[in-house]
Amino acid sequence: MTHRQFNALTIDVEDYFQVAAFSKQYPKETWDLQELRVEKSTRRILSIFEKHQVKATFFTLGWVAQKCPDLIKEIVDQGHELGCHGYWHNKINEQTPQQFREDLSLAKQILEQTSGVEVCGYRAPSFSINKESSWAFDIINELGFSYSSSTYPINHDHYGTPDWPRFPYLVRDSLLEIPVSTLRLCGKNLPISGGGYFRLYPYLLSRWALRRYLLAESSPSLFYFHPWEIDPLQPRTENISAKSKFRHYLNLSKFEQRLECLLVDFNWSTMRDVYQKYL
Repeated sequence: MTHRQFNALTIDVEDYFQVAAFSKQYPKETWDLQELRVEKSTRRILSIFEKHQVKATFFTLGWVAQKCPDLIKEIVDQGHELGCHGYWHNKINEQTPQQFREDLSLAKQILEQTSGVEVCGYRAPSFSINKESSWAFDIINELGFSYSSSTYPINHDHYGTPDWPRFPYLVRDSLLEIPVSTLRLCGKNLPISGGGYFRLYPYLLSRWALRRYLLAESSPSLFYFHPWEIDPLQPRTENISAKSKFRHYLNLSKFEQRLECLLVDFNWSTMRDVYQKYL
């Protein structure tokens, strides 16, 4: 039975060679040499969404928009929301404020010029806004974004600030921060919002956790994934750690089926629509 609450469905549009864990294997100067698969994978997602009459928010890299302008137009033409994921997929806590401003400004400009629509939402690569990089909120606000979805209040070796708010809040006068959803259980925040955890957990566990969250909280849930997760035939990256290999390749072949179940079992829409009352 579908849960009646509408929740926010988001896609971080980046290719397999652009994930943070593979940054040493694929330096930016080699990106043009890699097999570009994000266009086909994202179109597959658009097809699935059309089948289930679902709208979502696509947080897209400026680099991808520059390489695949027709894809950006398709996302918008099909009624989805276009968001910004930066240009180079650099973690904010590894940039200076000036570098971040230039990267974000360039990405927003490319996305808006390509799509013909205003881009109001931003997501930091790898949820990389933490206490040391909270200055980024000032720049996001100054560049005209109305919301950010850049924090994940969990413990993780690559990201996360577990003691930060779990629900939408004004982080600057006109900037709303919308954290990725967590389930509060036994005094801890548990990740229930997609990504590698959705491939790690059995689907029934993911469904239970989302239902438990929606029963316990008054806020919608927020789910995210990447186009490469629906692409089990992507090239295998060599010389990576066992942990990175496990996280990236686990259950890729099961992802599409699980996604379809998710779209049936819950109601989904864009960030803009789901969080309209906050905005």
